[in-house]
Amino acid sequence: MAQAIQITEAAAERVKVLLKKREKPSAGVKIGVKKGGCSGLSYMIEYADEVGKFDEVVEDKGVKILIDPKALIYILGTTMDFVEEKMKSGFVFVNPNEKGRCGCGESFHV
Repeated sequence: MAQAIQITEAAAERVKVLLKKREKPSAGVKIGVKKGGCSGLSYMIEYADEVGKFDEVVEDKGVKILIDPKALIYILGTTMDFVEEKMKSGFVFVNPNEKGRCGCGESFHV
């Protein structure tokens, strides 16, 4: 079975840096989806203190990514990347399930 999410080298390296900077141990980072933004849904990433009972766990390139079970259906097949540009940097999600994205790129709909 394929992983629920693919992680690029750049994303894995950034997750490692963030976890190393954190003041306490982490189970990894957790990805979820929340309602909001121009198009209806937006991604959220937070530190995970522990693995939730129903979290999908993806271990790849030396990092552990947890996916909120309520977000799994929206995230399946997505690639998580980290982009550093002149004016901005951040995690980017390339999601084949998206039917549209708002102009600012902060939210999407399926």
